[in-house]
Amino acid sequence: MTKHAHSPGFPPPEPESLAQLRGDCARMAPHWQTGTATGSVSGSASGSGRRESKAAGTGPVALHGVRVPSRSARLLDGMSEYGD
Repeated sequence: MTKHAHSPGFPPPEPESLAQLRGDCARMAPHWQTGTATGSVSGSASGSGRRESKAAGTGPVALHGVRVPSRSARLLDGMSEYGD
């Protein structure tokens, strides 16, 4: 008897996509908080909103020790805006 593999109705996501990079960034974002940034949450009263930072940015010194998955680094390296 032959076994047939079940195929979902859609193709799997590409292994190195912008969506995957954004997901990696979203998971790392809580680790990027510094004492210099103040923020407020905007959105509904239920708390589902986005955090808006009033800081100009976070410098490289404040990000010391942040680890980026190698696949995300390779994705950025392949983007002409960042890798060239």
